[in-house]
Amino acid sequence: MEAFDASLNSYMRTWLGPRDSRVKGWFLLDNYIPTFVFSVLYLLIVWLGPKYMQNKQPVSCRGILVVYNLGLTLLSLYMFYELVTGVWEGEYNFFCQDTRSGGEADLKIIRVLWWYYFSKLIEFMDTFFFILRKNNHQITVLHVYHHASMLNIWWFVMNWVPCGHSYFGATLNSFIHVLMYSYYGLSAIPSMRPYLWWKKYITQGQLLQFVLTIIQTSCGVVWPCAFPLGWLYFQIGYMISLITLFTNFYIQTYNKKASARRKDHQNGSMAAMNGHTNSFSSLENNVKPRKQRKD
Repeated sequence: MEAFDASLNSYMRTWLGPRDSRVKGWFLLDNYIPTFVFSVLYLLIVWLGPKYMQNKQPVSCRGILVVYNLGLTLLSLYMFYELVTGVWEGEYNFFCQDTRSGGEADLKIIRVLWWYYFSKLIEFMDTFFFILRKNNHQITVLHVYHHASMLNIWWFVMNWVPCGHSYFGATLNSFIHVLMYSYYGLSAIPSMRPYLWWKKYITQGQLLQFVLTIIQTSCGVVWPCAFPLGWLYFQIGYMISLITLFTNFYIQTYNKKASARRKDHQNGSMAAMNGHTNSFSSLENNVKPRKQRKD
């Protein structure tokens, strides 16, 4: 394990420079192995969980879901507020911000971003609830890729670039998660579901978040500062992968459903215009043939 950690440090040093000493000794950050093990366990549960639940009744989880989503809504709101105030206090530069010039504001950002990293571990529960409720159609490639990758990515962020230019994507994502987890919390209450209309706009907000993050990250490439360029290139690539997957999800979920509804409406209009013929056909189809007598 120590040899693996030493090899990882050596590789990352050549790419991003020395590890940030300010997070030394912080929970889960000294060694990559726990984060990697959590991710492997997550993937195993994603694979084996639906098989285990196959012949079992779905678990409601309604009360737990309300509490869980409320907790993540409040945590996301806290992180968003702390990140915005920290950036303001440190007078962060939008175009490029290094990891050392913000003074106390940098330390505030680091503390909040640790919670952001840890929230990615908590969010594994999203998938576990899908499995328990047998909502396996929601366990998509996008869902698993996003959840499994974010925890690992943010372990590296926390150890090498735990403040500075790293703040932007986390700030936007925390705001989106306030909207998203409040929606999921309310949707767990059946009487609230008819009043929830903004799910489509949450996905649009996520796509906008990725585009804005690419723009802000690209600023650090065009107008560089003492922030590792390697990480900026990686983040742009990762955002492009999310845009691709989320755009496909949006098309499959909203555009195709809207097209299907329009088609059903047109078919319904034709049925009304040709009601006599269609009714006759329906009547013919509904008439059951009499059984032949065996004698």
